[in-house]
Amino acid sequence: MTAAGAARIDHTTEASQVTTGVAVLDHLLEELASAGRFGLTLEIAPDEPEAEVERAGRALGDALRPLLEGEGVRGFGIAPSDEALAMVVVEVSGRPLVASNADLTSTRAGGLRSDLAATFLEELAEAASLTVHVRLIEGENSQHVLSAIFKALGIALADATRGGS
Repeated sequence: MTAAGAARIDHTTEASQVTTGVAVLDHLLEELASAGRFGLTLEIAPDEPEAEVERAGRALGDALRPLLEGEGVRGFGIAPSDEALAMVVVEVSGRPLVASNADLTSTRAGGLRSDLAATFLEELAEAASLTVHVRLIEGENSQHVLSAIFKALGIALADATRGGS
């Protein structure tokens, strides 16, 4: 592990070990890997919770970058979590961007002062050079919305790293 953190993606197993320091993020990342049917090992050095979320996004993005075969590679995922339904599309674009209609700024998941999903996704997009589109199709419960988004992201990342469209 580097001073900030490290991640590894393994398409040969579905076993995951995630330690970010933010329990809700650990759970969401385990759901992401399970939905994408890949193993994820991710460990973040202890810090303030907001910094741990940023580092986790960056570490996952750094691990993804060599698995994404070039500009224009895309992945698509759609996933439910109870009443919530989310769709995520990722593209290796060279222009990191997160476009989302899910506003979770008032949600204080894990006691964070900021939107966990937005912070994580922005760091992930920057590190992996991705354009990430998140569409919340349905959902009211913030825990279910976060779960659906992370599951859909896991499916989209698996699609992209396994030679999606």
